[in-house]
This record gives sequence, structure tokens and C-alpha cells, in this order.
Amino acid sequence: MKKNTPDFFLFTVTMLLVAIGIIMVYSASAIWADYRFEDPFFFAKRQLLFAGLGVVALFLVMNIDYWNWRKWALILLIICFLLLLLVLIPGVGLVRGGARSWLGVGAFSIQPSEFIKLAMIAFLARFLAARQKYIVEWRRGVLPALGLIFSAFGLIMLQPDLGTGTVMVGTCMIMLFIAGARIRHFVVLGVAGLAGFTALILSAPYRIQRITSFMDPWSDPLGSGFQIIQSLYAIGPGGLLGLGIGQSRQKYFYLPEPQTDFIFSIVAEELGFIGGFFVLLLFAFVLWRGVRIALGAPDMYGSLIAVGICTMIALQVAINIGVVTGLMPVTGITLPFLSYGGSSLTLMLVAVGVLLNVSKHAK
Repeated sequence: MKKNTPDFFLFTVTMLLVAIGIIMVYSASAIWADYRFEDPFFFAKRQLLFAGLGVVALFLVMNIDYWNWRKWALILLIICFLLLLLVLIPGVGLVRGGARSWLGVGAFSIQPSEFIKLAMIAFLARFLAARQKYIVEWRRGVLPALGLIFSAFGLIMLQPDLGTGTVMVGTCMIMLFIAGARIRHFVVLGVAGLAGFTALILSAPYRIQRITSFMDPWSDPLGSGFQIIQSLYAIGPGGLLGLGIGQSRQKYFYLPEPQTDFIFSIVAEELGFIGGFFVLLLFAFVLWRGVRIALGAPDMYGSLIAVGICTMIALQVAINIGVVTGLMPVTGITLPFLSYGGSSLTLMLVAVGVLLNVSKHAK
């Protein structure tokens, strides 16, 4: 296949988002980090380290032909499944925020549920490209894919991590649709999914509290509605131009750990509507370039892997923004490239690296 130069605009916008993320992680976390670790740069330095490692990984992956992912997809998926099993073992998996989702030692750890999203995209793209003529059939096309998808979802839910599981399943469903699965299959899946989602919510009291707090956070302002209320208190005063970098009020121990899931609240508070809109515009640009790459890919595998990566990023952005603005229940989903977190940032940069390699072959 003829190779072009990688998509310069996609690379530039991604680096800009990462740079904004490092600045905002410092701004959002400095007070909390100084209080807890006596180092206002604690989270910023770690985010800078993760960004550096992620950028190196991006360049490495960008120069690996994406067809190699087709060859290694099954092995990578098996490794991710084993890590998901390993993380469930008491004493091995680390518990944070009520979920046993981490593997590691001390402060340095990885979240296997993050990496299985990319492994699932790579393998599902291979599976669907190889079985394209069977995708309209339920038994030989859709059902085997669903079995794999929901096996991974089940392991993620044992942690439990509904947000990550939702992003993975949503990404895979879009890939199935693009590959040619019939609409009636999605109608059946939609009904079954709604029933299953309802059962998951009803099975855990804290999930019911998240739903009720989303509908009326002021019914429990010091409990389940606290995060949403504090997030709205951050976004509201930001106005058009914001309070200025470093001038957030909600980061003074009002909004819990604002450098992670609710970093967009601090962006809106300090940079205002214009700053928040600019960040969303950058994400829209990433999605646009990704769709162009998918449409220009030389084969079905390249198209599907590009679609999967674009969908994963778009779903995470949509869910995170929905949560911080009070339009969706709290899910624990980070904002790609901006939120603090090594696993999430590294995964997203590796995913963009794959996308950039596909762009080198795109028409």
C-alpha cells in the first residue's frame, strides 16, 4: 500500500489537547496536591510524565503498519482478558473509589479495563472484516461478536466499572452497525440492553442514587447530588470569558478531585464559555479527521479500526460532558487527553497513533 504522511492536523490538535490538559490538571489540582502531598505540582508532574510516555508510544505506534494489529489482535485481547481476571483477585487488584480496577505497586498502577477497549476494537475490526459476508446473519455474524463483547463487559462489571463498560459496548455496537449488521438485530439488542441496564441499576443502591441525583441533585445536596451541584457551581460563574487561569473557586475542596472526571468544570470556570467551547471544538476536529481517515482507508479493517477509535473518543467526551453539565448520571468516565490519569492518557495517545498510521495509507 502506498504510504502518505500522517495526518498533520490530527496530530497537532491532539498535542494541543494534551498541552491544555497538563495546564488544567495543574490548575485544578494544585491546592489539593499541596494539602495532601505538600507539592502543588504533584499531579501536574505525573501527568507530564504520562504525556511524555504516551507521546513516545504514539510515535512508535504511528510507524507500525496497522495490519500488524490484525496479526496480534487476538494475543492482545487474551492478555487484556487475563489482566481483567487478575484484577479481581483480592490482594492483587487495587481498590480505588469503590472499584477493584487497578493493578500496580503504590502510586504507579494501570487500569486493565482501559486497555481492553483498544484491544477489543482491534480484534473486532479483524473479526468483522473477515466475516463481512456473514454479518447480516444472527448466528454466524452478530452472535459470536456479542458473546465476546459481553464477556468483556461482564468482567468489567465485576469490578464494577459501568462507565468504561458502557463506552466499550457502545463502541462495539457502532462498529457492528458500520460493518453491516441489520437494523432488526439492533432493535432486539436495544430491548435486551435496556432491560439489562435497568437490572444493573436496580442491583446496586449507589447506581439508583446516581440516577435520582441526576434527576434532582438538590434532593440530596450533601450526598449523591453533591458532585453535580458543585460542578454546576463551577460552570455557572465562569460566564463568557471565565475567572482566569488558576482562579477557580470550586477547586478549594468543594469539587472532589477536580483534576479527574470533573476537569471540564474547572475549564468552564476558569476559561468560560469561550474556553469550554474551544475545547469541544478541538474534540469535534479530532472526530472529523478520524471520520475522514475511516472513509479513506484502503480496506475494511482499516476503516473499522478507525471508526472504533473515533467512536471510543466521541463517546467518552459525550458522556463526560453530559455528566459535568448535569445532563447524565455520574459514571466515572474521564475526559480524553485532559483528565488526570496515566492509563487513560496513554491509551488515548496510542489509539491516535494507530489512527495516524491508518491515515498514512488513506486515500
